[in-house]
Amino acid sequence: MSGHGGALEAVERVLESGGEADDVLRQVVAILHEHLGRYIRVSFVEGQDVVPGPAAGDEGATKAFPIAFQGRRVADLEVGGELTEEDRALIERVAILISPYALVGWDTAGEEWTP
Repeated sequence: MSGHGGALEAVERVLESGGEADDVLRQVVAILHEHLGRYIRVSFVEGQDVVPGPAAGDEGATKAFPIAFQGRRVADLEVGGELTEEDRALIERVAILISPYALVGWDTAGEEWTP
């Protein structure tokens, strides 16, 4: 689990540093890819579509973990390959942590949004 703990700590450091949502999500994807050695992608819900976003690794079949904000699915965190229970726990936790950064399809009514 130490690798997973290291991944979670790295993700938390990125989130604490803040920045543009695009940059934060790219960094998180890179961290997960590095620590899990698997294909990672964030895909965004835009209307009725799911649009691919930042990714790392060789694309393949994935398992999608929903990213929800205020009870509404706004994106998916996708992971390739076979997953252990520890992998799943890490991905589910990260999906919760990055939810404010995955609001691409949300209408802010002209108001500036800072996660």
